[in-house]
Amino acid sequence: MVVTSVNDIAHPPAGNHAGEKASSAALVDFRASHGGPFFELQHRLKLLRENTLRSGTRAVLFVALAWGVPFLLGIPRSLSLDHGQGAYLADPGVWAKFLVAIGAFVLAEGQIERGLRARLAQFVRAPIIAPAAVPQATQEVTEALRQRDSHAAELVCLVLAIVAGLFSYLNFHTVDASSWAVEHRPEGNRITAAGWWSICFSLPLFVFLFLRGIWRHLVWAQLLRRIARLDLRLVAAHPDGKGGLAFLAQYPNAYALFVFGMSSAIAAAIAKNLLQDTLSMTTFSMVMSGWLAIVILFFAYPLSAFTPPLARLKEEGLALLGAQATRYHRAVERKSIGRNVFDNPTPEPEDDIPDPSKLFEATRKLSTILVSRTAVLPVAAAALIPFAVAGATKLPYKEVFSVLKKLLLL
Repeated sequence: MVVTSVNDIAHPPAGNHAGEKASSAALVDFRASHGGPFFELQHRLKLLRENTLRSGTRAVLFVALAWGVPFLLGIPRSLSLDHGQGAYLADPGVWAKFLVAIGAFVLAEGQIERGLRARLAQFVRAPIIAPAAVPQATQEVTEALRQRDSHAAELVCLVLAIVAGLFSYLNFHTVDASSWAVEHRPEGNRITAAGWWSICFSLPLFVFLFLRGIWRHLVWAQLLRRIARLDLRLVAAHPDGKGGLAFLAQYPNAYALFVFGMSSAIAAAIAKNLLQDTLSMTTFSMVMSGWLAIVILFFAYPLSAFTPPLARLKEEGLALLGAQATRYHRAVERKSIGRNVFDNPTPEPEDDIPDPSKLFEATRKLSTILVSRTAVLPVAAAALIPFAVAGATKLPYKEVFSVLKKLLLL
């Protein structure tokens, strides 16, 4: 970590200005929701354009295909609301996975892309990455874009989505009650048209979008961890209390919709257990706490890479400012009483030394951990609210929302 004067930042050498500007532009050109085979397929089908994701239009289309088509295929039975008869509209999993989650995953793409690009732009705007390290940072972004566009990664996501559909098919043949997806018969179960559509399209689409989103976050996570190893111009006494990196701690909130979609699908499974009276309030509280911990760790992983440089910044800052504080207060002591209480036989310089007390105190309060409650509050709420809604269907709602409040205040 190096310190550069304000004048150096404001007036860089003219010869390097054009090259640095080009490198900086390339550094922030990380579009998390672009690229890859699935993006190209949607582009060819004119579902999106290079300069606009059209997230709202695509979300409506995908939800119509994943949730609406099975509903239409099941009419008139789909119109029933009788949960005991396995009605389509009474199945929380259908609502959560095919409508809420798929819609949230698609809508989240624009939010995620804007959020992550803004964080990278701040690295350049500050600037936090030292000029000599900008070319390396640009190479790291290029590598991240290559990983984002990986055909192999999306193929794995597709294969796992197909496997999920296969497991759903096998599960339908083992159920012992009729539902919107299967007709239970003594001679063997018969999968309905709506059930076949969910096996072949709705469930694989849900799984694919989920896994693709996870993969792309891991690409971003590795990019952050590589940036953390570069030469960063952090400021020990920065007013944000995190060396100038507090803006980065806000990035998880760009994933609020994505997390809401994930949580809705899991909460739907919890709701099914609650409808069967197989889940106690204690177990439900533990599930909520465990899921919140998983979500926090999901985002803490990339941010934890900045703890070592922040720790070094704090240690070195306290050492330097502590030494200057000693010189300053010894000079004040000499002016006050004519000599130092612990005198030094070697003459000490009488130069005016600025009082570093405020800087020392700010450095002492420097946090080396970027994850904080206020930084992740929106994404934590997105993770827990679906669980609270599911729990309130059967458990005392006052107790459910009491648990929600306690977890959000942690």
